[in-house]
Amino acid sequence: MDLAIEVKKLSKVYRLYNKPVDRLREALSISKKTLHTDHFALQDISFTINKGESIGIIGKNGSGKSTLLKLITGVLTPTEGTVNANGKIAALLELGTGFNPEYTGIENIYLNSTMMGFSKEAIDDKVQDIVKFADIGEFINQPVKTYSSGMFARLAFSVAINVEPDILIVDEALSVGDIFFQSKCYKKFEEFSNKGKTLIFVSHDMGSVIKYCARSIVLHEGKLVAEGPSREMVDVYKKLLNNNIDDEIETTTIEEDTSEVLWSDKLINKNPNFIEYGNNEAKIFDFGVFDQKKTPISSVIGKESFFISMKVAFNTTVVDPIFAFTIKDIKGNEITGTNTMYEKINTGTAIEGDVYDISFEQNVPLQNGGYLISLGCTGYNNGEFQIYHRLYDVLHLNVISEKDTVGFFNIDSSVTLKKNNR
Repeated sequence: MDLAIEVKKLSKVYRLYNKPVDRLREALSISKKTLHTDHFALQDISFTINKGESIGIIGKNGSGKSTLLKLITGVLTPTEGTVNANGKIAALLELGTGFNPEYTGIENIYLNSTMMGFSKEAIDDKVQDIVKFADIGEFINQPVKTYSSGMFARLAFSVAINVEPDILIVDEALSVGDIFFQSKCYKKFEEFSNKGKTLIFVSHDMGSVIKYCARSIVLHEGKLVAEGPSREMVDVYKKLLNNNIDDEIETTTIEEDTSEVLWSDKLINKNPNFIEYGNNEAKIFDFGVFDQKKTPISSVIGKESFFISMKVAFNTTVVDPIFAFTIKDIKGNEITGTNTMYEKINTGTAIEGDVYDISFEQNVPLQNGGYLISLGCTGYNNGEFQIYHRLYDVLHLNVISEKDTVGFFNIDSSVTLKKNNR
């Protein structure tokens, strides 16, 4: 299969100076004294993309994704290595790239398309399609400096997709559009792919990466650490988010001695401003979300099972303690949750010094997005409800869904369609 993109031993190095004047002092130094340190935004990257492929590029912020795209599009020049692109490229990089804020939308369509190599006659043939897809009304005749970020994204994407490039590069630009525009863009991705065009897609929306990209590349600290099927690469990315890429984490039993290293001290999805309260008869001293290998995670794929776990130490005798969790959306709506009483689990009597280790094995067929987890240990004393310890909105959980549905959760519908001829 013909190559659309070939990247060989690509590196991009920036010189970092402690003070701006050091750049001049270094340039004028007779002794060639070095006053900078080298920062490798990318280091020795090599990969190929075939024509017609849809490729995801994923990684944490600062991993080199945007730098790589700028090198592919020619916005930046590599320090070492080469990039060969076969075909016309349209790119949605940082919002505003290629647009003059003083020009109207129409004027920017001509400006941006001309920069891509189109003649005025060719743009004349496309301009109505671009305006229709952008759907920003009379604002098309206003300076783009008056646009909202969503309107800007509409116009930029409309230009990029309607000039019929061979290679389309999208870098998070759609995240500022509303859900209806995003839906229209993703439909365009499918049409684009069906025409045998090449798509390079950078996003933190792992559900979209899995859905639209058969293969993905994972970058970390400027290096290519993995490439392969997108679902597997999302698992690598999830480990990167929790700094677990280099080694498998052993499962250890945490005793009451909380001087040991706790999982909750290492979590990146822990809310630093969570609220806790209770009567101190019990204490949740460790907690987290874990995959099947008991590795702490911050993202889950909708239908895959995982564990919400906590460790609770008791400071007095408690009869039939209740252990619970709830999941809320970012607006504060309580979506779901359960506890050991609802699940008919006999928790017995905890005495002073006892430590309970509780895990709820779950899957949550929720929509794509971020959710908040609260944990609690409660119970009843002489018929009175007691809150021993509660951690409110203590963890953030990102849910990755492979398809969109209406509302909060994926109802996993199976559809049968039959067409009867008259």
